[in-house]
Amino acid sequence: MSILKYIVSFLLILLGSQVMGQDTQASHSFKDNRVREYVTPQKILWVSSESTIHNIEGLLQPGNGQADLVGKNTCTLQGNQDLNPAFLLDFGKELHGGLQIVTGMFEGKTPITLKITLGESVSEAMSDVVGSSATNEHAIRQTTVQVPWLGKTEIGNSGFRFARIELLDKDRTLQLKEVNAISIYRDIPYLGSFKSNDDRLNKIWETGAYTVHLNMQDYLWDGIKRDRLVWVGDMHPEVMTIKAVFGANEVVPKSLDLIQGITDLPSWMNGISSYSIWWILIQHEWYKAYGELTYLKKHENYIFELLELLEQNIDENGMETLEGRFLDWPTSPNKEAVHAGLQSLMVMVFRTGIDLANLLGQPEHIKGYKKTIEKLKKHVPDPNGNKSAAALLAISGLMDAEKVNNKWLSKDPNSGVSTFYGYYVLQARAMAGDYTGAMDVIRDYWGGMLDLGATTFWEDFNLEWAKNAGRIDELPKAGKVDVHGTYGDYCYVGYRHSLCHGWASGPTAWLSEHVLGITITDSGNTVTISPHLGDLEWVEGSYPTKFGVLFVKHTKNSDGSISSQIQAPEGLTIINN
Repeated sequence: MSILKYIVSFLLILLGSQVMGQDTQASHSFKDNRVREYVTPQKILWVSSESTIHNIEGLLQPGNGQADLVGKNTCTLQGNQDLNPAFLLDFGKELHGGLQIVTGMFEGKTPITLKITLGESVSEAMSDVVGSSATNEHAIRQTTVQVPWLGKTEIGNSGFRFARIELLDKDRTLQLKEVNAISIYRDIPYLGSFKSNDDRLNKIWETGAYTVHLNMQDYLWDGIKRDRLVWVGDMHPEVMTIKAVFGANEVVPKSLDLIQGITDLPSWMNGISSYSIWWILIQHEWYKAYGELTYLKKHENYIFELLELLEQNIDENGMETLEGRFLDWPTSPNKEAVHAGLQSLMVMVFRTGIDLANLLGQPEHIKGYKKTIEKLKKHVPDPNGNKSAAALLAISGLMDAEKVNNKWLSKDPNSGVSTFYGYYVLQARAMAGDYTGAMDVIRDYWGGMLDLGATTFWEDFNLEWAKNAGRIDELPKAGKVDVHGTYGDYCYVGYRHSLCHGWASGPTAWLSEHVLGITITDSGNTVTISPHLGDLEWVEGSYPTKFGVLFVKHTKNSDGSISSQIQAPEGLTIINN
């Protein structure tokens, strides 16, 4: 090789290396810290025709996700000119993810077309997007897919328990080796626990924990089928549940950072003023539990600028004048209640502002926040019979908790409760000392969803819906109401209604706080233990802290007093009330 050719070759290699380096530097990637678990179906709930589907039970056998040449125990679907062969699978509980379809050898090596319909209820899985209240919004729950000869296909990214598989090709025969659910979730331990002599309360605690766990995806969502978004107000009950069950998890600060990063002041988070308030309240709750001052300081400027913006939304009479007015959906038509709730949240956020000013070394704000609170207290709205608003009036201190409980919350206690703001109703009842009444609401209202076959808690619920209603895990029956397809309101009519919504997990956090009696304060250094067993005989459980897991057991004595056993991690200060 001549010296000239050598130089040219060297320059080309060097140039190629630089280009490759530039490409590498310019590229972007991120890793998913969730796991994928493949779940075998538990039941075959329906088949279109036994004459066109053979060995359907083979799909209930555990598989390995691998196609093979032997084809033992495969399920056969024969195309039919009159009726498409189809079947419905039940995976046993609500999951987030999709389906893995493993095929065998069939005549003709060209792909075969299937229609896949996912559902959180049996009736949703049996419905079509066209001609019903079902949708493909946020996540595709119904689609057609081609599956290969002797191969594997993975589809879907939604919340579901049931899957309907239908063969669309009229002249083809499909060999199905496996249909597995792909369950995508964070592989994290349940550090918190709750067990008592009441199995119904135990199941409700576990269901709330599981509901939030499913929504702890790449970010903290409100729903895994619909509302797969960071709704920061909806996060508050979820965060309280995360604290009680999983402890410090990066999904919370990650989601708080996301919503702050995309919301430039003076805009409201998610377009809702109360959600910007909840963002500050969550920041405070997170610090109280884990004491991450560095993280809090990262948002310091935004916090105080947001509080300044909120101050600008109070008139001379002390009335809030916020825009983007929303508490929860069932409260929306009651304008007086929305005002009462927002007035209460304003008091709560400026009270929190005082604590944050102390923590962040900005005492110059404290005097002004105290004056703002006094100004707000001059105007105490009537909740107009609404339990959600009345509860916030009690929590904020604008009204006496016992008065609120006696006048509104304990009257017809299950009526007017929502899955989101029901948490604050429970909190207000605890403030009034009505622990047994609150526990009865948990048993009746949240337990009512379990009675209908729920494995996660819903976006909304009304006990009236349970009258003559069929279960969501059974095929619709003549004379029975399809609770999923029939009910729902506002943006969640019929099958669009999410049956796994994290904001509905409040009882889990409430039972850990008030029945186990665990409250973490002092930037996570101190726990106050003050159990309230109500009508329970005993309760035991655990709670994650920044020092490790705390365990307590409380037993009611014959004289009504409570004996407690406490096992605390080293470094955690215990105040036993």
